[in-house]
Amino acid sequence: MTALPEPSRTARRLLRAGLAAGAALVVGLATAGTASAQDGAPDIDVHPGVMTRTGPEGAQCTANFVFTDGSATYLGQAAHCAGTGSSTDVDGCEADSLPLGTPVEVEGATAPGRLAYSSWLSMQERGETDPDTCLFNDFALVELAPDDAARTSPAVPFYGGPTGVADGVATGGVVYGYGNSSLRQGVRALRPKTGTSAGTAGGGWTHTVITVPPGVPGDSGSGYLTADGRALGVLSTLNLAPAPGTNGISDLRKMLDYANGPGGPGGLGGALRLVEGDRPFTPQPVPIDPAF
Repeated sequence: MTALPEPSRTARRLLRAGLAAGAALVVGLATAGTASAQDGAPDIDVHPGVMTRTGPEGAQCTANFVFTDGSATYLGQAAHCAGTGSSTDVDGCEADSLPLGTPVEVEGATAPGRLAYSSWLSMQERGETDPDTCLFNDFALVELAPDDAARTSPAVPFYGGPTGVADGVATGGVVYGYGNSSLRQGVRALRPKTGTSAGTAGGGWTHTVITVPPGVPGDSGSGYLTADGRALGVLSTLNLAPAPGTNGISDLRKMLDYANGPGGPGGLGGALRLVEGDRPFTPQPVPIDPAF
């Protein structure tokens, strides 16, 4: 189990074959016009799926959903996006992290956001000891500047929604994701992902998903939806089991409950909630090219 940090040169080389093999997928989507036509309103610059970069030399990640506590507006990302250790440092109760208040560059924003909450920092402050919580509670909030908050759409590109927060997913259940790794070289047709759940583990904290295309470094923190458009979780890890290329999705319901409980950031008072999409959810399975 490995966290998905900023794309490295090696990862870039490894993805080239996948990009070439997925050419038919790109052509098919571009011809249909699906990805470009529903990839976010042209006058909206900040939304789920934008790139983030935490700290002066931080990892490139992908925002998942929009949240609010009734006053401030936040973009969600993975806590490990602010990590300062290696990609194998996945125990949030021990891993090092940049502090709260660290500037976060947000694609499309006019000003940097700031790291307002980190499940890793909260667990360490609280003295969390539950092993599943330590391994899979991988959630952070980036507070947006007021001007950027006013220009933010909560809709997930390509799919629309979310329609609420999911209560897990059954094995074999359909999932949809949207990644924005720089490894995708700006090709919008490679951002939406469709697949299935391969099971839930860690006391409900994590879901293994198999998608086409798979999540890659730089997709860290990106959001996943269930078949009815509910927000399921956040891309956290690249797994070797049950098969190479599968991904670990940290459960959003559990992470929100933790953030709204004793592990939550000061001042929220349990008021943190998901902002539902301002565009209807439309399930659109990505065509699967056998060569991809």
